[in-house]
Amino acid sequence: MDIPSFADLNLGVTLPAVFLALGTTVLLLIDAFLPKERRHLTAWFALAGVLVSFVLTLFNFGSSETALAGMFVADSFTGFMNLVALTAAAITILLSIDYLKRTGNARGEFYSLLLLSTAGAMFMASANDLIVVFVALELLSIPLYIMAAFRLNNAKSEESGMKYFILGAFSSAFLVYGSALIYGATGTTNLQEILASIGGIVEAGSSAIFYLVIGAALIVVGLGFKVAVVPFHMWTPDVYEGAPTPVTAFMSVGAKIGGFAALLRVLVTALPFLVAGQTVEPVWQNTIMIVAALTLIVGNFVAISQSNIKRMLAYSSIAHAGYIMMAVAAAANPFTADFAARSALIYLLAYTFTNLGAFAIALAIEKDDGSGTDIKDFVGLARSKPVLAAAMAVFMFSLTGIPLTAGFTGKWFVFQATMQAGLVPLAVIGVLTSVVSAFYYVRIIVNMYLSDGEGDEAAGATPLVNWAVYISFAGTLLLGVFPILATNLTETVTLLASVAP
Repeated sequence: MDIPSFADLNLGVTLPAVFLALGTTVLLLIDAFLPKERRHLTAWFALAGVLVSFVLTLFNFGSSETALAGMFVADSFTGFMNLVALTAAAITILLSIDYLKRTGNARGEFYSLLLLSTAGAMFMASANDLIVVFVALELLSIPLYIMAAFRLNNAKSEESGMKYFILGAFSSAFLVYGSALIYGATGTTNLQEILASIGGIVEAGSSAIFYLVIGAALIVVGLGFKVAVVPFHMWTPDVYEGAPTPVTAFMSVGAKIGGFAALLRVLVTALPFLVAGQTVEPVWQNTIMIVAALTLIVGNFVAISQSNIKRMLAYSSIAHAGYIMMAVAAAANPFTADFAARSALIYLLAYTFTNLGAFAIALAIEKDDGSGTDIKDFVGLARSKPVLAAAMAVFMFSLTGIPLTAGFTGKWFVFQATMQAGLVPLAVIGVLTSVVSAFYYVRIIVNMYLSDGEGDEAAGATPLVNWAVYISFAGTLLLGVFPILATNLTETVTLLASVAP
């Protein structure tokens, strides 16, 4: 057994994720020794850790190196996904501080769990080995199971955590079994080595072809649970409704960041062309297309019937997973793979700002006992809280895909990638379901501005929550008006070119 040298480990490029993971351990110790009257400092230490990791990511951004004996890759894809995950974590911390206090759940371990989950998403983005994908998935998921059940003596929260845990265990099992089959077919779990071995498998015409295809399918199933695409979406509405609202907000974006990062890494880097007969073709494209189309249709149409804002945003989250899956399907074409990957990244950034902002407004009007999350509770909000109502209107327009918002920028690039890949029917479905989504998004705006009512006082709109709203609002508008801010960060993302064997 070869022992890797420090040069092979190349720990410098792993610092953003490693610092956050190790910092979580330090944060636990700090919280344990802080006097009770100073426990509120734990949240600020957590935010400081996120900001330090953010700065470290900026210093490493644009590099193209491997680390940990080739199991970790630091490139523009990793850097961008790290920035998105850390942004989501920072906004979630701002949402959580006062929410946990007023609901009687202010415990320091919450922030340690949040940072661990964020580190898991970052490791998934940088994974260059199927083993790392699995370990990172568990690091992302296990804290989320606990956070979903974080509200003590709340039946819905406990049910949420249990459902998420049981179905999450199934998804992990699929991923492990798929990885085992791919290892059996190729003799390796390294993504670049898997890619290099496919040609030999096709030439030999061995039964390894069958194991390779089934293994890839099982990995798609496992990660499909994590990103909540149809038909692996069943857990989403119940878990989103029962979990504490800051957890739901982070879950809606954090799980997608990690899941889609791993999905793109595995499919585009290791399995860009799976086997069809005796040739190598992108046979997984049709499957991803069908999943994307079903996700768009189910997510958008079922969202129409929802009366609870968290359940509505849950089905909305499913629908938006469908739009990102459009980019994944387009990535099967070698001529559009890199552009499709960039489109998915831009969409994830836009969705992060917009969805966290929408959940921040929902949190602001939610009562301490968890009530106040019905769509009718938004009636008259423009009269009682005009700033929050205006922000919510922008978030709803962005989720619809109205121009000059981040949502429009994200959809523009995803639809462009889909058309360039020749997936016209999928693009048509995407456009039509976007029109359908306007119904349930605009309904919120109608309730706020055109329905009679005095409006909620939004007791949860504390200064920290307002700051989360302002940051999300600024990100949503800036990406809509100046999309170059995102395109400049993603222009060097080249998943295919960076892994040529």
